[in-house]
Amino acid sequence: MDASPLIIVSNRGPAQFELDENGQRTVRRGGGGLVTALSGLVSHRDALWIASAMTEEDVVVSEEEGGAVELSIDGIDYRVCLVGSDPQAYDRFYNVIANPILWFIQHYLWDLSNAPDIRQEELDAWDYGYQAVNRDIAEAVLRQIEGQEQPLVMLHDYHLYTAPRMIREKRPDVFLHHFVHIPWSQPDSWRVLPTRIRDAVFDGLLANDIIGFHTVAYCINFLRCCDELLEAEVDYANGEVRHGGGRTLARAYPLGIDAERLRRAAESPEVAEAEREVLERRRKHLIIRVDRADLSKNVLRGFTAFDTFLTQHPEFREEVTFIAHLQPSRQDVPEYAEYLERIEALVAVVNHRHGTTDWMPIDLKIYENFPEAVARYKHFDLLMVNSIFDGMNLVAKEAPAVNTRGGVLMLSENTGSHHELWDFVISVNPFDIQQQADAIHRALTMPAEQRREWSEGLKQIIFSRNPGDWVDDQLQDIAAVRARAS
Repeated sequence: MDASPLIIVSNRGPAQFELDENGQRTVRRGGGGLVTALSGLVSHRDALWIASAMTEEDVVVSEEEGGAVELSIDGIDYRVCLVGSDPQAYDRFYNVIANPILWFIQHYLWDLSNAPDIRQEELDAWDYGYQAVNRDIAEAVLRQIEGQEQPLVMLHDYHLYTAPRMIREKRPDVFLHHFVHIPWSQPDSWRVLPTRIRDAVFDGLLANDIIGFHTVAYCINFLRCCDELLEAEVDYANGEVRHGGGRTLARAYPLGIDAERLRRAAESPEVAEAEREVLERRRKHLIIRVDRADLSKNVLRGFTAFDTFLTQHPEFREEVTFIAHLQPSRQDVPEYAEYLERIEALVAVVNHRHGTTDWMPIDLKIYENFPEAVARYKHFDLLMVNSIFDGMNLVAKEAPAVNTRGGVLMLSENTGSHHELWDFVISVNPFDIQQQADAIHRALTMPAEQRREWSEGLKQIIFSRNPGDWVDDQLQDIAAVRARAS
């Protein structure tokens, strides 16, 4: 098993190249939770990482190197192959199909009475955008595994649903494993897609030997889709789909965080400096949320719940501050730009309604700053995670791992992390604003002993798994399937 070549494939890679003001090439770590998760895999085992070129300088690097470039970031060594695509094709792939259409389907975000409208523009974006970029990636994979016996290719996420079939057609012997990092929604949600596009998505995925999800519930949803939409032969007991090309297993692999690495970051000078401001400005109670400004994160309902809480419990006015640390997300997608505007407008309304000359109830931060986020993790009394749907939500694990105040976690029942953490959280329905307002009050009035008990319970669960375990579980299943096949 260990001798098998390992190829990791994702849209976003671990490194991004750019030119500084002096025209010198710089490299910085790629963003997103997926990069964090896969960096754990790379540190665990020798691998080549194939990803799309994201910047103009990425394209230059890909053309210069031809194959792979070696680099080291944050103490991890990478071999990276960057794949350039036609800019118009990539725009169609990313901004018309992957985001928003697939993302919206899998997070139940469409208001179906109004959207989406599938017109020729969307059909062309599928044919000449999504499929084109998947073909570019597939061809890069095929070049890298040429001449290798029984190569192992691990693909990731919703950007690359059709690439596995393209790889399989040229290399029937390849072992294909695909991990989907976002929720897998129920069959009816997929009826949004035209039949030929939907069939291509499932045909691409069923070219894999194993498909991984964060939870058993997502596995079941996938199996139901294959059963109801494709009329494939589905074995629910064994999590298996049988089809003309063989069989595909659906397996759950909950992703853990590198909690020890996070603890080291929490002790860094940069975090200590950020902590000083948090402690100077905090009132009696501190509520935080740390999210991308994404529609799936349910930010507006969270602020409305806080507004309701302050209205119903005026005794907390001037005693509680809500710091909302949001990272801008996909601002070139119109729905996201509008969502950020609505967030800012609602914060202004809540602050005007409840604020005083020296107290602003909601402190909205819109930027990305990891040390500041960790400083807030350490000192929250309540962490709000009220996502509409979320594949896992690692903030729900990261923040409690380093919290020092017995902070309470309010957690949406529609997050993947809820399946693991529910014993020690205040569970909420993400659409029930009154329940969320009540949860805020319950958290801020919870007895200290119960807070400590819950905090320790969360830490035990969170520290029980790390990204290495996540990787090992997948590699063990791959080895088992290969052993049965031989």
